[in-house]
Amino acid sequence: MTSSAPRDRRLAVVSVGLALTAMFAPTPAPASDALSVPAGATVRHGEVRQVLAISLDGFNVDVLKKLGRRGAPNLHRLFRNGASTKNARTQVELTVTLPNHTSQLTGRRIFADGGEGGHGVTWNDDRPIRPDTIQAAAGEDVFSIFTQAHLAGRTTALFATESKFSLFKRSWPGAVNRSTIVQDGDHAVTVAARRDLLRRNRGFTFLHLGAMDEAGHAHGWFSRPYLRAARLVDAQLGILLEAIREHNRLHDLAIVLTADHGGPAGETRHDDATKYANFRIPFLVWGPGVERGDLYAMNPTYADPGTTQPGFAASPQPIRNGDLANLSANLLGLTSVPGSLWGLDQSLTWHN
Repeated sequence: MTSSAPRDRRLAVVSVGLALTAMFAPTPAPASDALSVPAGATVRHGEVRQVLAISLDGFNVDVLKKLGRRGAPNLHRLFRNGASTKNARTQVELTVTLPNHTSQLTGRRIFADGGEGGHGVTWNDDRPIRPDTIQAAAGEDVFSIFTQAHLAGRTTALFATESKFSLFKRSWPGAVNRSTIVQDGDHAVTVAARRDLLRRNRGFTFLHLGAMDEAGHAHGWFSRPYLRAARLVDAQLGILLEAIREHNRLHDLAIVLTADHGGPAGETRHDDATKYANFRIPFLVWGPGVERGDLYAMNPTYADPGTTQPGFAASPQPIRNGDLANLSANLLGLTSVPGSLWGLDQSLTWHN
């Protein structure tokens, strides 16, 4: 995704963008609400009552070394104090934005044709034609972490910087209680998410920040604009961490952070699913009850893949961004997402 408008100009009109987003949000199709209720969608009381899932679009984790602690203090703080790995994996089939985010939220693989449990979202734009919902793409009902939280009586919210993320509200209109999308507006959606977290007691909140992907496409990964975008994203995380630290109502909130793909240094594309820089991503959990350390060391049923991208037949599997849905459900005391593949047994843990 690229944009020619200067970022400071976009931020100057942020309040207008938020108002227009709410005013002209499309009315979702009611047909997508026709989901059967799975058994066991209940909450087990624990330390975590709120999950904030954050996806950093186009995040190549080597940028942490490049910027150091001074350049990305909040990301370094999260990795230093949480359970994490810098060697998780994207989806096997594609290393592009919308398909990977759909996998994050559903726990499903991408391809539906000939692939058991796929969600079928293979496009990467704000599709004006059918299939225009995930259910239509998959040819069946598709559940998500949004629907799991909804069925357990919790509310949810989505904040994103790409108009194509309207797919999720369109697909689960009754389960996504709030959807705020500001095109290329990382600061705007962060401020909106912070405000919502402080005013509402959501079960699940999803935040997408796209500045690094935007800069990578326009100027190349690890270009000066990309590094500036990484600093901007880190600053947004700081806004959220400060709110968590200062407000007691967020004491029971956990963060799950990952990415949809990386990107090779000097290149402006990330769609080659065979490249290490594209399929290597981070996965991090931070919050109450989470022990600091390496996620692979905590989870011997998962295997660090080195520099490879294991296929579906590999056993054990690496940690993938598709584990986000069922890990979030587990943190909230919910059963796994029906129809999911990644993390279905909810064995991925955040402590030794």
